Amino acid sequence: MKKSNYYWFGSILSLSLIMNACGVMNSPVLLQPTMVAPASSTLLPAPAASETPTQIHTPIPTATPTLHPLQLEAMRAREYPGSDIVIEDTLDPGVNYSRYYVSYLSEGLKIYALMTVPNGEKPPTGWPVVVFNHGYIPPAVYRTTERYVAYVDLIARSGYIVLRSDYRGHDRSEGQPSGAYSNPGYTVDVLNAVASLKRYPEADPNRIGMWGHSMGGYITLRSMVITSDIKAGVIWAGVVASYPDMLTRWRRGSSAAVTPTPSARSWRYSLMNQYGTPEENPEFWASISANSYLNDLSGPIQLHHGTADEDVPLEFSELLFFQMLEAKQYVELYKYEGDNHNISNSFSTAMQRTIEFFDRHVK
Repeated sequence: MKKSNYYWFGSILSLSLIMNACGVMNSPVLLQPTMVAPASSTLLPAPAASETPTQIHTPIPTATPTLHPLQLEAMRAREYPGSDIVIEDTLDPGVNYSRYYVSYLSEGLKIYALMTVPNGEKPPTGWPVVVFNHGYIPPAVYRTTERYVAYVDLIARSGYIVLRSDYRGHDRSEGQPSGAYSNPGYTVDVLNAVASLKRYPEADPNRIGMWGHSMGGYITLRSMVITSDIKAGVIWAGVVASYPDMLTRWRRGSSAAVTPTPSARSWRYSLMNQYGTPEENPEFWASISANSYLNDLSGPIQLHHGTADEDVPLEFSELLFFQMLEAKQYVELYKYEGDNHNISNSFSTAMQRTIEFFDRHVK
C-alpha cells in the first residue's frame, strides 16, 4: 500500500511534543522514503560428480494454524464486496443537502444507514465521501436519526456525502450486535459500506475519508490498515491503543478503575483464556492490534482528545501519535484542556479543524 512520507510535530505542551488546542503548528517535514533491499539468496555448491548425492526427504505437511478473525492478516484476506445502496426512505433535508435512510449488504446482512448527499451539480468525478463511524451506544437504544446530528450536519453541509452506518444489530440492521473488540463484525460492516459507496453513482470512489469517535475511532484505525481506499482519517477520543495497552491502561473514571461491564470482561478474559496474556503470547496480541501495522496506513490521521475524558484515556491518542511519528506517517494531535469525551466545550473548533483536514486530504 502507498503510505505518506510526511509527519507533523506539534507545539510543546507540558514538556511533550503533542499539540494542544491552541498550539501553533510547524511546517511538515519531508522525509525521503527508506528502501529496504531484499535479502540475497545463499547458493550452495553442486556436489562433485564423485560424491554421493544427498538424499532429499519430503517434509511431512503440517496443519496451517487457523487465524483468529480479529487478526489483521485474517481481515486482509477477507473480501468486502458491499452492494448497491438502496434508498429506503427520504428524510427531512439539511440546509444544502438531502438526507436518506438507506441500506446495503454486509456478509449477507441488511445493514441500514443514514446518508446525506449534497445539493447542486455533482462534480465530474462525483462527490467526496466521509464514512462516519459512531461510538458505542447500547444497541437496544440506538436510533438511526438520533445522536451525532450536529457532527453529520457540519460535514454534510461542507460538500461531502456522509454515510453513518448502523452496525449489525443496531436499530433495524440485521444480525447480532457483537461488540467491536472481540469480533470483527462492526469493522466488516464499515468496510462493506466503503465498497458500497464506491459503487454509488453520486460518489467519487477515489475520494473517501473516514471519521470515528471512541469505538468508531478503533474501527477507523483498523479499516485504514486493511484497505487502501480510505484517503484520510479523523479520530475523536478514539480507542486507538494496542490490545496490550487496552488491557493495562484503560481506566474509566477520574481517579479509580470502574468494574468492567460483563461485555468488557468477556473480550478481555475470553482472549486471554484462549491465547494467554500479552507477556505469554506477545505475537498474538500484536497480530490483532492495528498499531502493529502503521507502516501500511492508507493515509494521514488527525487526532482529537479532551484532557478530562473519563471514558477513553488521553494516553491512547498520545501513544498512537508517537507510534505514527516513529512509522514516519503524517499525524496531527489536538488536545483540549479540561474537555470531555465528546469534546463538547471545543466542539466548533474541533469540527473546523476536522473539515479543514478532510478538505486538504480528501476533497
